[in-house]
Amino acid sequence: MNMERRCILLIAPIALGLANWLPNQVAAADFGEAQVTQVVQDVKVVPAGAASRPAAVNETVTKGNAVQTGVQSRSELTFKDKTITRLGEKSIFNVGGDGRTIDMGSGQFLLYVPKRAGGAKVKMGPVTAAITGTTVLGQVYPSGIVEFTVLEGSACLSLDRVGQTLQVNAGQMIVYDPIAMRLENPVEVNLQEELNSPLVTGFRPLPSSGLINETIESQRAVVAPNSDLDRAVRAAGAANIATATPEQFMQGFNSVLVSYPPSQVRTLVAGAIRARPDLANQITAAAAQSRRVRYSGYGKDGKDFKEYKGKEIAAPECPPTNQFVQPFIITPLTPQFPPVVSPEQAPRSSRGG
Repeated sequence: MNMERRCILLIAPIALGLANWLPNQVAAADFGEAQVTQVVQDVKVVPAGAASRPAAVNETVTKGNAVQTGVQSRSELTFKDKTITRLGEKSIFNVGGDGRTIDMGSGQFLLYVPKRAGGAKVKMGPVTAAITGTTVLGQVYPSGIVEFTVLEGSACLSLDRVGQTLQVNAGQMIVYDPIAMRLENPVEVNLQEELNSPLVTGFRPLPSSGLINETIESQRAVVAPNSDLDRAVRAAGAANIATATPEQFMQGFNSVLVSYPPSQVRTLVAGAIRARPDLANQITAAAAQSRRVRYSGYGKDGKDFKEYKGKEIAAPECPPTNQFVQPFIITPLTPQFPPVVSPEQAPRSSRGG
C-alpha cells in the first residue's frame, strides 16, 4: 500500500509537468504540414519528384511538396498553430523546411503568425525574416528583388552572406537590392493602401485585423485637428498642417519629436509623412538624427535602452539601426616574419658585401 502511494506521488509531478509541457509543444509545432483552406482558380500541389495536380480545399499538404499558383490565382494554407500563409498569383511556396521556417520560392505572399505561437522565420532567397505575433506582406521577384512590409507587429531581417541585420516595424517596408547586395533602410508606407492587396480583400478577415486598424488609427491621430503635431505647427505660425510651409512644418515636427517617447516616434513619423509626403526626406532625416542623439548614451546601437522595445519585438538581438557586422579579416596561414639570422652568420654590412 505504501509502495502504491509512493508511485502515485512520484508520477503525479511528472504528469503535471507533461501537462504544462504539451501545450507549448503543440503551439510550437513545426511547419511540416498545412491544410489548404482556400483555392482561387489555378492552384496546384507539386509533390517532390512527381507531376503536379490541382489543389483541393481541406486537403493536407505535407513536407516536401510545393504549392504553385497560376495567373490571377490565389491560395491560402493554414497550419496547426493557426499560422496563415496566403499566396498571390504566380507564386511558389515550399511546404516544410527547417522547423518553423517558411520558404518562399517566388511570388507574393501574406503571412500571419499568432502571438505565443512560437514565432517563425521566412526565407526569401538570401533574406531571412524572424517574426513573432506578426502579420507581413512580401514579394520575391524573378529579378531577385525582395519587398517586405510589416502590417502589425515587427520583424528582424537579416542578410546572412554579409551579416546585415535591421528591425522593421508596423507600417514600414524594406527592399533588398540584389545588385547592391544590401537591405535598404525601412520606409514608411500607407497601411490603408496596403489593405487593398488581393491577399487581404480576397479572403476572410485576418485574425489580426484589429491590430492593423489600431496602427492605422494611430497614424491618423498624429495629424488630427488639435493633435500635438497640429498645435505645434500652428504655434510655428501656420494655419494648419496642410498649408504650412516646409520651415513651419519642420519646426513644429521637431518640437514634438523631442518630447515623444521612443516607442511612439515611429507612429509620429508615419503620420507626419502621410500628411506631408513632400517632406518625407526631411521628416525621416530629423527622426534619424533624434534617434542617434537618444541612443548615444546607452551603449552600442542603443541596445541598453529598454524603452525602445515595443510589445512584440521579433528578435531582441536585432539592432534598431541598419548595420553590418564587421567582417573577419583573413590573415595568411604562414605569418610573415623577418628572416632569422644565425649566430654563426656574420651581420651584413649596410653597404652590401
